[in-house]
Amino acid sequence: MAKLNLFLDTNIIIDLLADRKPFSNAAYEIFNISNLKKWNLYTSSNSILTSYYILEKYSSSKDSKRALETILKRVQVQDISKSELLNALKSKIEDFEDASQNECANKVGKIHFIITRDKKGFKHSKFEVLSSDELVVLKTNAR
Repeated sequence: MAKLNLFLDTNIIIDLLADRKPFSNAAYEIFNISNLKKWNLYTSSNSILTSYYILEKYSSSKDSKRALETILKRVQVQDISKSELLNALKSKIEDFEDASQNECANKVGKIHFIITRDKKGFKHSKFEVLSSDELVVLKTNAR
């Protein structure tokens, strides 16, 4: 399989960092494969902030920051600007957060798949959308 550029939705990052079973297994596999330089991972600045907000509710600030520092070494982060937010407000994607993520992926411009557990939220995306489990199956079948 050629090197893929994957845009990770917030829930994938939280699955990994909060070890949300059973979802964390596929999230871990995604990061493991990317660590082997087989996939490029992207996410939005909003995903990083939201992940911290949620993680800090369940662990210490210090542990949450350490977890995010590890993630930040493994993903490329795309800022969401006013332009993307305005486009998201006009998007056919109904959920504003999902529309913002989609616009952020569009800003990166070279994304092969958006990876999320909320596929229906990206129904009108121009990108192919996969769950983390589907991505892992795709990788397994490509061997």
